[in-house]
Amino acid sequence: MKLGDFRRLLCAAVAVALLALPAAQAEEPAKRLKIGVVYDLTGPFAGGGSELHYLGAKIIIDWFNQQGGIDGYKVDPIYADAQSKPDVAINEAVRLIEQEKVDMLLGFYSSAECVPAAARVEQFKKFMWITTCIASPVLEGRNLQYVFRPQPYGRQWGLTSTEMVAAYSKAQLGKDPKGLKVAIIHEDGAYGTDVAKGTAEGAAEAGFQVVVNEGYSASAPDLSSLVTKLKRGQPDVIFHTGYNPDITLFLRQARELGLKFSTLIGHGAGYGVYSKLKETVGADANYFFNVDPISIWQTNPKSLKEIRRCYLRRSAPGGARHRSAGRLDDARLRHQVRAPGRPDGRTERARLPGGRAIRR
Repeated sequence: MKLGDFRRLLCAAVAVALLALPAAQAEEPAKRLKIGVVYDLTGPFAGGGSELHYLGAKIIIDWFNQQGGIDGYKVDPIYADAQSKPDVAINEAVRLIEQEKVDMLLGFYSSAECVPAAARVEQFKKFMWITTCIASPVLEGRNLQYVFRPQPYGRQWGLTSTEMVAAYSKAQLGKDPKGLKVAIIHEDGAYGTDVAKGTAEGAAEAGFQVVVNEGYSASAPDLSSLVTKLKRGQPDVIFHTGYNPDITLFLRQARELGLKFSTLIGHGAGYGVYSKLKETVGADANYFFNVDPISIWQTNPKSLKEIRRCYLRRSAPGGARHRSAGRLDDARLRHQVRAPGRPDGRTERARLPGGRAIRR
């Protein structure tokens, strides 16, 4: 081939490539699903389980992309830190929608963040997939059309724990339910208050003697006065709902002040992070109970074999419950993307399985 002919062919090839470029660029976005992922990577909620939810979400998103995406669509995640602050969570959600142009939002850990953030995202008519935020006020009575939450609601945690104690009180504690003294303590945000409402309701149904029912700020620097009230009330069972470091603070001061009880039951969040509990109370953590949805590893071990390998490579020991929650909820999301239905949070809540599993 003559040099002139080669140059003409090269120029023609470049021209064809340039002409095809706009079409290729126009087609590319249609094959990508841009998702804004919002969790608390700093602040108190991070240690309470949010950071582990983030890790679980990241692992499953990476895994789906390695498998070719979702029906040919690659997931393009953009991660944001809510910093354990409701105003930051809202601002990050708005930034992801307006500036990053995400197709939807995923994640969110604290109900205190979700209650206002859900309303703001609804205004944009963007799909919001909440993996935690269990408090009833997040969805109850709001008729949200674009907000979904594949979780049971907070009151159910309290009803489940009291139901379990009532069923086993005679065999395990040697007392009839009506002779059992219990204490209900909780952080006073949307999450703790909602769970405590269910706990109080369940306690009344079972006939428990409630000797303490009190909330406290999750950022309180001292819980010794609460411990003193508990010592005075002498409960057999303590129902506790909290994050971290408030759980750590309570358990440390309870030990220092000599608080004694037969059973302690947590309701997710900080009680789902075993490594943190063990740092605080050592082997005593093995005698606590925790109410949470079923772990992803107990759903279908064979089908999750490859995901588990990815998980073991990417994560450190401890906190497996919360990591699995992020992955299980995101796997549910993939199913909904493949088979979308009416974007009604209330319908979705009723349709997806709840969690009435109790782990020790």
